[in-house]
Amino acid sequence: MPIRIPNTLPAAAVLERENIFLMKEDRAAHQDIRPLRICILNLMPKKIETETQLLRLLGNSPLQVNIDLMQVSSHQSKNTAADHLLHFYHTFDQLRGERFDGLIITGAPVEQMPFEEVDYWPELAEIMDWSKTHVYCTLHICWGAQAGLWRHYGVQKRPLPEKLFGIFRHRTLHPDHPLTRGFDEEFLAPHSRHTTVDEEEVARLPQLEILADSPRAGLYLAARKDGRQVFVTGHSEYDRETLQGEYRRDLDRGLPIRMPENYYPDNDPGRPPAFLWRGHANLLYVNWLNHVYQDTPYDLEKLCTF
Repeated sequence: MPIRIPNTLPAAAVLERENIFLMKEDRAAHQDIRPLRICILNLMPKKIETETQLLRLLGNSPLQVNIDLMQVSSHQSKNTAADHLLHFYHTFDQLRGERFDGLIITGAPVEQMPFEEVDYWPELAEIMDWSKTHVYCTLHICWGAQAGLWRHYGVQKRPLPEKLFGIFRHRTLHPDHPLTRGFDEEFLAPHSRHTTVDEEEVARLPQLEILADSPRAGLYLAARKDGRQVFVTGHSEYDRETLQGEYRRDLDRGLPIRMPENYYPDNDPGRPPAFLWRGHANLLYVNWLNHVYQDTPYDLEKLCTF
């Protein structure tokens, strides 16, 4: 089954060209099954790029998924047209009375700031608290994962000596878990961050279990034991050229940035990077959707607080 998105969302044309299985609103209105309701809280600056990356992965499953896009109202986006946000995005106030099978909280380029100094932190903290009563399972990505671990469990992020930037090898620790079903014993995933969380500190939390990690990148995938929260410290949703775009952007700005590790063939930035994590990314998101589909109550009004 496809994802359901607005007819005129810019991502629709891109995904149709790539033969991603999606359904426009007018066709979906005639379906009688209950689709999954997934909300994406998009905190990334280039919102169209991020929503397209996530929709590509969410559309690669046999489930019909209805998507709502959310933005924070306490921060003004400078990299996405106002008419796009007005037309396709909701604020938290518009959605706070709704219930969702799943919520995705993206990363954001604010990781070097203390959480409380981020201008939209009070609103984000309220959304994360709301998710415990109105969402079955919340998937936190990169800085979103660090923010969720801090808000819900008091796990503080820590600065890294230099930016963790590139494609890194990971190991699957619990291959029979619903989220890691079908994972290879080792797999690749991108990271792009200046901060980290202590894997041992997370391992001591009785509510959570670590499902995958990396000798180089540390904690990668953790989840609540009751299945209600998932934390991914990397960017499996990234496209082939996303890290290249970040690398060239920082070079143009004169910022100290190393070439992304394990990204360019023979470390030659003149050669196109190989797309080596796509299979893992698709499987991670299909597993997450299947987990949500299998465990969410049919009647979302019956969601229990945790």
